[in-house]
Amino acid sequence: MRIELFNCPIDALTMQQTLNKIDDAISTKKHLHHVVVNVAKLVHMQKNEELRKSVVDCDIINADGQGVVWASKILGKQIPERVAGIDLMQNLVQLAHEKNYKIFFFGAEEHIVKTVVDKYAAQYSPAIIAGYRNGYFKEEEETIANQIANSGANILFVAMGSPKKENFLFNHKQVLQKVNFIMGVGGSFDVVAGKVKRAPEWVQKIGMEWFYRMAQEPRRLFMRYFTTNMALIKLIVKEKFKRKV
Repeated sequence: MRIELFNCPIDALTMQQTLNKIDDAISTKKHLHHVVVNVAKLVHMQKNEELRKSVVDCDIINADGQGVVWASKILGKQIPERVAGIDLMQNLVQLAHEKNYKIFFFGAEEHIVKTVVDKYAAQYSPAIIAGYRNGYFKEEEETIANQIANSGANILFVAMGSPKKENFLFNHKQVLQKVNFIMGVGGSFDVVAGKVKRAPEWVQKIGMEWFYRMAQEPRRLFMRYFTTNMALIKLIVKEKFKRKV
């Protein structure tokens, strides 16, 4: 089931339901384009039309941020749970090992993506690795998209900031049809490689992972979180007011 929140469709799916859809697509040789939305992305989509198109065109749209789940409940549009991009990525790596799927890792710095690939190869098997490359490049994006498409990958993870990753996947969607499942994973490679520390599980469960992240880099992240959270509150109030008119 899909709901609509602030002019953005969102799939009301649990983690397991999402994994089942992805597994089915890969096993039946279909193609799925996935994206997650958090508070910042929802806010930026209100003014960034290119980003909005890149998101709404996707086949699966999960709620990554707990703030998105809370907003849906306040407005009476129930999203069952948060499906964090990094958790989905970790689950898919395990699924790839179990089902003999192959993954292409694209993005981050060279030593980061290499660390991620080496870690997963050691934890599971080198057989799950279709290829990798860092996110810093001068050559044409089309060349990179073709490299990924011809790698034999069933799954593609793109570790870049927003809206760069969304636009890359949207602009090269036709070339990437050979890959059964494509998704952006933001800074997930940095977490897996150990460059960035993730919040403890109990902090994640109470929906305060964003605060933990901000506490690590307050100068860089305080204004970002403050402005996007305030913008979300305004969107909720505006939506509530519209319903009463």
